[in-house]
Amino acid sequence: MAAPEGPETFTLLPLHLDAETKALSSPNTNLADHLDELNRFHRHIVALDTPNQNIPPPAPVNPKRSVQIGKLRESGNASFKKGAFAEAVKMYDLAIRMALDRPPWEASGLVREELSALHGNRAQAMMGQQAWPEGALDAKISTEMKRVGNVKGWWRRGQCLKEMGRLEEARDWLRQGVEFERAGPEKANLGELEALLRDVEGGLAAKAKA
Repeated sequence: MAAPEGPETFTLLPLHLDAETKALSSPNTNLADHLDELNRFHRHIVALDTPNQNIPPPAPVNPKRSVQIGKLRESGNASFKKGAFAEAVKMYDLAIRMALDRPPWEASGLVREELSALHGNRAQAMMGQQAWPEGALDAKISTEMKRVGNVKGWWRRGQCLKEMGRLEEARDWLRQGVEFERAGPEKANLGELEALLRDVEGGLAAKAKA
């Protein structure tokens, strides 16, 4: 253990662990109070007969947070339907922050599902403002969180790339999306994605002839 004496120096302090009691001790008297407290806490934990019952694990999901995230998303959707895209973005921003602030013990699958949907929503709101780079980034994050069963995410980024004139990237992206989704639960909804791919490929062919 090291105790800082200055910004560039440290002093190595010896510690001893008793093999039987697991108690810590040190010849340095400055550590006595700290080690006594640590040893008392250790003895208390060891003395518990059924630690799993006395110290319950945290709840896997905070229902209040889920409700708040859902309400923010609904508010964003309502603003989007009214054409208030900037307000919708604000609501999605808040919802994304709340989802990212979930504690690490909560189900990662839930967080990924939430973030995929929220980034997808925000991508659409960005597209409503013709903020193509921002929309493309959000759509990419959405598909990274959920690659299969996310036709809209693939389509949104493809459309943003097309609007920016990045046709080669759009073609490659859309081809990848079609490949993922053909074996997924949304394969029946591939029509719009495939139509955009044909449109992009047609644009590239026309560009090559020019």
